[in-house]
Amino acid sequence: MGEQPIFSTRAHVFQIDPTTKKNWVPTSKHAVTVSYFFDSTRNVYRIISLDGSKAIINSTITPNMTFTKTSQKFGQWADSRANTVYGLGFSSESNLVKFADKFAEFKEAARLAKEKSQEKMELSSTPSQTGAAQTNMLSVNKPGKNKESAPGDLLSPVTPESINGTSEEKVTPDTPQHSEARAEPSQNALPYSHSINKHWEAELAALKGNNAKLTAALLESTANVKQWKQQLAAYQEEAERLHKRVTELECVSGQTTVIKSQKTELNQTIEELKFALRSKEEELEKLKAEVESAHEFESQKNTLTHKLQEAETKSQTLEAQLGDLEQHLESSQQESEAFRKSLRSLLELLDTKIFELTELRDTLAKLIEGSS
Repeated sequence: MGEQPIFSTRAHVFQIDPTTKKNWVPTSKHAVTVSYFFDSTRNVYRIISLDGSKAIINSTITPNMTFTKTSQKFGQWADSRANTVYGLGFSSESNLVKFADKFAEFKEAARLAKEKSQEKMELSSTPSQTGAAQTNMLSVNKPGKNKESAPGDLLSPVTPESINGTSEEKVTPDTPQHSEARAEPSQNALPYSHSINKHWEAELAALKGNNAKLTAALLESTANVKQWKQQLAAYQEEAERLHKRVTELECVSGQTTVIKSQKTELNQTIEELKFALRSKEEELEKLKAEVESAHEFESQKNTLTHKLQEAETKSQTLEAQLGDLEQHLESSQQESEAFRKSLRSLLELLDTKIFELTELRDTLAKLIEGSS
């Protein structure tokens, strides 16, 4: 039958940067088909993905591999044979879960197949009565034949930036709406008080939006820190176990060639674990810096809130002063109207007196003329 696909899905494919060992490098411009293949002749499971005619994933599943879900839509595994770490960005969490379940299933099948092959080799290496059988036993048990093909898989460091680079997870916190009700001032006070309030309200709204984003990032970072701490503890335990294993192998003097090769592989694994530990420590330092910046933004928000309260207090004071001025203006207008009425009455009285004096003058003039 040969090699046949048994499960397929679509995902964005990444590989760890071979230079920095920290950042992800996309190997496909868009989502491609990623398939599990089973070779019935060799009893081997493989993960294969093609971008056109180019094979961007060709990874044989071994019992010591581990597929790790680093976020809701991103997972990774290390392939020591290919000397790289593969990453897959899925369109949904359900696709990631299905792929991880299949990985665990085929990993277990690979382990069982390996145990069966070892049992067959042990049975074929049983000593017989003939010298030819003894020769075959020596050739089967020759050092290096049944050696593990790949050391323990490693988890590569994954930064939030690199995870977000899959374009599958981008957190956009809702911007809080400023909905405080304010009393409507009179038309004369509106331009000044509204300009002050709008300025501070805009700054407070922007600051609340930034604070919401930082809070969401801080919660996500806290969850990642817990996961990374667990991974760091696992790395440390693995490193201690490997050191003990190296010590035990050095004490064995019968299989020098096998010991040297295993020691070299274990030392390489230890170096990779140390590098992963350093990467995680750098990530922790970055998260601490983000937390400090979040505290600074919080203090800035408190300062602006205090300034806004002062501005509202000044606005209320100005509104009160404006009300007093309006009352004073109204009373002044009433006094002015009363004064105008008094002037009109005086003018009317003066006109009457002038008319009477005019008649009196005319009468006196006529009397003077008559007497002359």
